[in-house]
Parts: sequence; structure tokens; C-alpha cells
Amino acid sequence: MPNPLREKSKGHMVYSVPLIIFMDDVSEKEFCVRFVTSSPHAPPMELMQAMKESIQHAADNGVFTWDCKEHEEVMLLPYALFVSGDNPMQAKECSHAGLNCNYFCRTCHVGGMKEHKMSDIGYNSLFEPGDTRTPHATRAEIHQQMLLSLRSGATEKIKTSMSSTSMVELGKKLHMRQAGSSVMPEHEVKAALESAFKDCLKALNIHLDTPTEILHTVLLSVVKYFWGQTAFILEKTKFLDIFHTHLDSVDANGLKALCLSADYICHYKGSLIGKHFKSLAQVMPFLIHDLVPRHVLDGWTTIRELVVLIWHTKIEDTEAYLVGHSTSIL
Repeated sequence: MPNPLREKSKGHMVYSVPLIIFMDDVSEKEFCVRFVTSSPHAPPMELMQAMKESIQHAADNGVFTWDCKEHEEVMLLPYALFVSGDNPMQAKECSHAGLNCNYFCRTCHVGGMKEHKMSDIGYNSLFEPGDTRTPHATRAEIHQQMLLSLRSGATEKIKTSMSSTSMVELGKKLHMRQAGSSVMPEHEVKAALESAFKDCLKALNIHLDTPTEILHTVLLSVVKYFWGQTAFILEKTKFLDIFHTHLDSVDANGLKALCLSADYICHYKGSLIGKHFKSLAQVMPFLIHDLVPRHVLDGWTTIRELVVLIWHTKIEDTEAYLVGHSTSIL
């Protein structure tokens, strides 16, 4: 039996094209990025729905184009590789309430009520992964919220559901009628919503296919605050000038994304950004080995190993990489 793609492509070569979908409220300059859509009014999930429909249409029908290398017409089949963005945006894409809720992780069910997290067992459990979230369970919870929104006292019932699952008030929002619009019968509302959800989680596992955004999660959190404490220690012990000399004389050969201006970093030590922290993390153990307490030096050594592992662009041995990564985190 011939491959069905042969008929669809009319005998042309077929290439699969992975797409990294990025959505955020930013205006940064990036490379290899094709701008698709923007709106001052449509919420992120509506934009994502339009994006999904566009990719699905292209995948169903194929995109015919000219291969300038092989000098022939080919068919492209795009698919979503993963969804990129910062942590708040990715939480929205996962229908998750974000970091301030009881179960704060969009990938797993780590967390719990305040009383549990304040206990010894609950606090220790925050450093272990919980049960992985699944699209099926997320869709079930959203449908449950939709059903709750049809009942009396829906507001409180949905709030209770949110506190125990950290899913957003999607059902309630979808049932809000715009001012001036006609009232739809209940069975039509339910039918429309069920149709909208039918394929929204197909193929892409949104909980696993939204990789952690490492700029804010690592550089502008762990590294930033550890740098602040280290700078405080250096100033208190009158070693900041010696640190400046060490930084100014460091050998920068072999370092990537280098931004190690000693004058700038020491003068604006409280206003550094991601590129400074990425560069500092690679060299700090060599600069402060005789200037700070041992536990501070050990902390920077671990941070350096973690940052180097996170910014790997090519992983030769996945198993060995994951072992090293887990060791650095723990």
C-alpha cells in the first residue's frame, strides 16, 4: 500500500518542519523568527487557537515550495515542536493559575494547601517532582468547571475547584455573556463549548511541551540573588576592589556570550541583566576563591555547573546529561 503522503505530495519530496511557537508581550529582536500575529484586544489563548488552526491547515494540506538546493518543488508538513515563552505566559497556555497558587507547577502536581507546605513533610516535598499533569486530566477539570458554572452558587464552587487543582476559571469565563448580545439556550452553549474543546489538546502535550524559561527561572532569580548577597559580602569585607582586579584580569578565551566589563559590573552591581549573570556564573568560582566563605564558593561552583549544563546546545549523551543536571540541581 503506497504511503498516503505520496498522493498528497503528488510525488514530490516531503519534509517535516518543526516549529517553535513563541508568544509573549515583548518587542525583542530575535533571529530566525517569523512574526505571525498580534492583538491589543485578543487574549493569549485566542491567539494560540488561531495559530493552531493555521498550523493544522498547513499540516493537513501541505505547503508546496521550491527547494533552491535540490532545484525541485517539495512539500512541507509543519508541526509544533514545543511552545516557548516566559513562565506566566506558559502557565496561561497550560490553563494554569501560575506560581502564586497552591499547586504552583504547570508540569506536575507538586505543592498543596498552605498548612501542608508549612509542615516539615510538606516543605520537603516541594523539592521532589509531583505526579505529572496530563492534557486529559486538564481537559477533564476544565469540563468540570464548565459544568459547575451552570449550577447555582457557581462562583464559590469554581473557586474551590481552582484552589484544589490550580486550573484557571476557564469554564466561568466562557459562560460570561457580552453586554448587548442575545441569550443562547443552555444546550447550545454546552454544544458550542464541547465542540471548541474537542481537539484543543490533540497531539501537543502542553504540560511537557512548554520547556522551562531559563532566563527568569535561573539567571534573574537564583544567580541574581546569589550575586546580590556575594556583592554585599565583598563590600562588607572591603574586598570589592580586589574582586574588580580579578574580574578585570580574567582570561575570557573560550567563554560564550561574554559580558565581563569589570568597571560596569562593579559600578552597576545592583542593576545587572541576564547577559551579565550568564557570564559571571561561568567565572565566579575563579574570582572569589580567596575572598568569600567556603559555603558561598561552593554555591557559585554549583551554579556554574548548572548554567553550563542548561545552556548546552548539543547533547551527545542524554542519560549522562540528565544525571549531571539532576546532581547540580539537588
